[in-house]
Amino acid sequence: MIEAVCKSAGSGEDAVDLAVLKVLLSAVRSPCVYIRGECLVHIVKTCYNVYLGSVSGTNQICAKAVLAQIMLIVFARMEEDSMEVGIRTVSVNELLEFTDRNLNEGNSIQIVQSFIYEVMEASEGNASPVVEVPNGSKGDGKTEVDSGEMENGAESSGESVIREDGFLIFKNLCKLSMKFSSQEQSDDLILLRGKILSLELLKVVMNNGGPIWRSNERFLSAIKQFLCLSLLKNSALSVMTIFQLLCSIFMSLLSKFRSGLKEEIGIFFPMLILRVLENVLQPSFLQKMTVLNILEKMSHDSHIIIDIFVNYDCDVNAPNIFERTVNGLLKTALGPPPGSTTTLSPIQDLTFRLESVKCLVSIIKSMGAWMDQQLIIGDFSPPKSSESEISTENHAIINGEEGTIPDYELHPETNSGLSDAASFEQRRAYKLEFQKGISLFNRKPSKGIEFLISSKKIGGSPEGVAAFLKNTAGLNETVIGDYLGEREDFSLKVMHAYVDSFNFEALDFGEAIRFFLRGFRLPGEAQKIDRIMEKFAERYCKCNPNSFTSADTAYVLAYSVILLNTDAHNNMVKDKMTKADFIRNNRGIDDGKDLPEEYLGAIYDHIVKNEIKMNADSSAPQSKQANSFNKLLGLDGIFNLVNWKQTEEKPLGANGLLIKHIQEQFKAKSGKSESVYYAVTDVAILRFMVEVCWGPMLAAFSVTLDQSDDKVATSQCLQGIRHAVHVTAVMGMQTQRDAFVTTVAKFTFLHCVADMKQKNVDAVKAIIAIAIEDGNYLQEAWEHILTCLSRFEHLQLLGEGAPTDASFFTTSNIETDEKTHKSAGFPSLKRKGTLQNPAVVAVVRGGSYDSTTLGVNTSNLVTPDQMNNFILNLHLLDQIGSFELNHIFAHSQRLNSEAIVAFVKALCKVSMSELQSPTDPRVFSLTKIVEIAHYNMNRIRLVWSRIWNVLSDFFVSVGLSENLSVAIFVMDSLRQLAMKFLEREELANYNFQNEFLRPFVIVMQKSNSTEIKELIVRCISQMVLSRVNNVKSGWKSVFMVFTAAAADERKNIVLLAFETMEKIVREYFPYITETETTTFTDCVRCLITFTNSRFNSDVSLNAIAFLRFCAVKLAEGGLVCNERSEEGGLSTPPVDKDASDGQLFTDRDDHASYWIPLLTGNLLFKF
Repeated sequence: MIEAVCKSAGSGEDAVDLAVLKVLLSAVRSPCVYIRGECLVHIVKTCYNVYLGSVSGTNQICAKAVLAQIMLIVFARMEEDSMEVGIRTVSVNELLEFTDRNLNEGNSIQIVQSFIYEVMEASEGNASPVVEVPNGSKGDGKTEVDSGEMENGAESSGESVIREDGFLIFKNLCKLSMKFSSQEQSDDLILLRGKILSLELLKVVMNNGGPIWRSNERFLSAIKQFLCLSLLKNSALSVMTIFQLLCSIFMSLLSKFRSGLKEEIGIFFPMLILRVLENVLQPSFLQKMTVLNILEKMSHDSHIIIDIFVNYDCDVNAPNIFERTVNGLLKTALGPPPGSTTTLSPIQDLTFRLESVKCLVSIIKSMGAWMDQQLIIGDFSPPKSSESEISTENHAIINGEEGTIPDYELHPETNSGLSDAASFEQRRAYKLEFQKGISLFNRKPSKGIEFLISSKKIGGSPEGVAAFLKNTAGLNETVIGDYLGEREDFSLKVMHAYVDSFNFEALDFGEAIRFFLRGFRLPGEAQKIDRIMEKFAERYCKCNPNSFTSADTAYVLAYSVILLNTDAHNNMVKDKMTKADFIRNNRGIDDGKDLPEEYLGAIYDHIVKNEIKMNADSSAPQSKQANSFNKLLGLDGIFNLVNWKQTEEKPLGANGLLIKHIQEQFKAKSGKSESVYYAVTDVAILRFMVEVCWGPMLAAFSVTLDQSDDKVATSQCLQGIRHAVHVTAVMGMQTQRDAFVTTVAKFTFLHCVADMKQKNVDAVKAIIAIAIEDGNYLQEAWEHILTCLSRFEHLQLLGEGAPTDASFFTTSNIETDEKTHKSAGFPSLKRKGTLQNPAVVAVVRGGSYDSTTLGVNTSNLVTPDQMNNFILNLHLLDQIGSFELNHIFAHSQRLNSEAIVAFVKALCKVSMSELQSPTDPRVFSLTKIVEIAHYNMNRIRLVWSRIWNVLSDFFVSVGLSENLSVAIFVMDSLRQLAMKFLEREELANYNFQNEFLRPFVIVMQKSNSTEIKELIVRCISQMVLSRVNNVKSGWKSVFMVFTAAAADERKNIVLLAFETMEKIVREYFPYITETETTTFTDCVRCLITFTNSRFNSDVSLNAIAFLRFCAVKLAEGGLVCNERSEEGGLSTPPVDKDASDGQLFTDRDDHASYWIPLLTGNLLFKF
């Protein structure tokens, strides 16, 4: 029946063809009847022929959809090795992604989709015993796809019949995709359409491939043996559709099967992707867009990115795929070099630039996502792909973007290759050093060999060096030849070992010398050639003892062959050597006898027809860069197959030997240790990836931001920088992190607002986002961010017409300043327009990013146009409100202990720059210091202590500033902070209050300013008198401040300090020794200093009276009682007369130490 239906196809009736397709699809889909073997192949052939032979566009689309659906049915059953499986329905719209869109006749796509749905739904639910249809007829041989092109059976391999059929169909699809035109069959269009259809079906199969392709060695080998060969052969074609299909199939292999195809991917990635990517000047637009789209899809899968770096860039025998990809994207993002000739239109160039930037952003974003994932789940959890969930919708995934099961999960044996980052660091370092040795060898061969031996990259024996010269890719063949021809002893031994490594047994002489010379170029010096040829002749005769009478014969003939090769293939030689000349030149060379003329004639013909070339010479001339790249990858011979200038399909011809050689290499390498596929979960591997990619990414993002005003492009660049900061910051890569942060900070243009554009405002938003998202890891980079925030706030104030911060410093009287704030402002720039205010002029004139003061030279007024432009740009900044600005400082509470200390250090540094400005001192950061100190005051003591160590040094440094107004403002800020801090109670035996108040003490002791000292005394007095209940260890600093005031030479300071001291002793004496009795000594020493006052005798006399009061308290034992009193007992304890004999004192030595300063002071008074 199937045979009869198949014969009905091709009648020319569209309705009949549709009916045939419906019956055939129903038969294959039927869960009751199993069609296999020849019958299944015959159905596929019939559908092929309907597609190729039908005139109707709808029928052609339908035939393609039916074939795709058959593939899904066959291979879904093959995966489960069962007839009872769920089958996805093909999406016709996605099936026409690359070709046949032009066949859509109105609503053909909808018609065909309904056709497929109808057949698939009709076959559901028919549960009956399965009847196997035996192999049927091969057909009548009149179809376009004849029976000789597809195999009708498969050799038995122990697999089930279902899997045998899947293998058979896959193999036949690969064979059909490799069919090329010939003289006998010149209908190129039909062949091309058949080839494209085969590739499309292979794409469907690979996109929907499951675990069987990884777990079953036979099917994985089928990919290597048939599909990879198809990719290799078809890569030689210039048909755009074929290239797109090849890239799509390759993407499926990379996404799903990379663990089992390490060697193959290492060859096809440079061939299909990198070669096109690196063509900057004269690329095919569609071809390069295809590659960029593939790279963008690839970059969205973080596991692919990581795996490529680990398995190729860290493997000394593999190409640096990740590095070359990033550098290729950079070249594309930068566009053709200035002055170069390109075939691209400006629009095409801009498109390339944008797409390449998107790819770079996706790469760094994926790296960050993978890092975050690993840090959350831990290094020892199995990696999960973002695409790990299988789609459940009833559509086949044609593009392979969804429904992808991670390669790790479906190929568990690769997990044995799990390794930590340390081992990959060693491998990467080994590779870099090895490549350094190669580069050195290509410049100075002896030094290169010496370096590689000393670094133990190669063996020190002649045999080890010879193996290096023979097997290492990337070496300059001319340099190899020169080195082998050297007369030094070691070089001579290396040359002998090199020649002895060849096996010329059973090789014709011409083939032997061709084989020998393919790895290096003969040197130009005759003596060097002589030494090499002499050794070659000896080795050839040793391998073939019956070939010539002596080695002399082989030596002379070798010279003759080289001369013939030069004569025949050098365009400069006009009179070519004839065969007779060649025979005559070689008479008598065999120990006086002639070699057979037939033998010499055969050598002559072979050399003239086929030039002796090195491997690298077989490829078409390319740029130096491309050549060096190809040599490094060892792909010169393969690239000979790929001629992108070819305009029509051609058979491979003699290159089939090369393809066979590549296949043998794949098989040979598949079982070796270097083919082990590694998977890592240690995030430390990102360090090495960032070292490779951060420079190109920074260059691409920076140049694009600088040169482009396109919102999409600049937005992508800022996103890329944000992701790059995230990765480098979390990984602790300070140099790279700071480079990205500095770049985005400079692009804010807050230092030259007159030139600001929307992209610069977006940069401000980006830097705010970075501060909030990655604040825990920014460390020193906080300085750049806080500098931008400071400049932004300054611009906001100017735009609103608020007074400049300099108005805070007009007088030293703080109260006066507060009264004049409202009147010191100037009209809003946004309302009034041009205003030649010095502060505004300074900002409009701008400056460099690194300058601490903008527009220092403001002697010249700005033009109205400059001012108007400045005002317009201020309106742009309205997009960012004060909330975003203040949120960063409020968010400081969430920073970890290390981050908050770094944040405070940076804020102090920025504040110092603001306050020390000679023309426009500002207090923005200073006020924020007080804010963040208040926000973070509840942190644990250890962290707060570290914060305060930084703040304390800052307050002391600024408090001693020569700018009196600045110093006064800072001391007042410190007072505010201290007042907030003293609201917190301190437990006994802690010393933090004392540390907190120490800046007052240091400034009081070192400052020469009367105003500063008076301010400090007033601040301390206010704090003590208002927070006396909370002062504990802080008494020590209080008394040290008053001691310094008592010794001051200015009367008003002494009187002001003593006034507070008097009140403390009279009313609050019990509080002094409440927690620490040693503060009693500090109080006594302070009073003694007051007794020496030379300004007012009343001060001295009152101080003496207070000392007597202290002596009485000490004699009564009040200090010790207080020390033992219960918490909360703040009143002076009653004196027990019976206890005055000293029973309360347990340590008389300690008690006596309190009397020493008192008695010393009294002795001073008497004299």
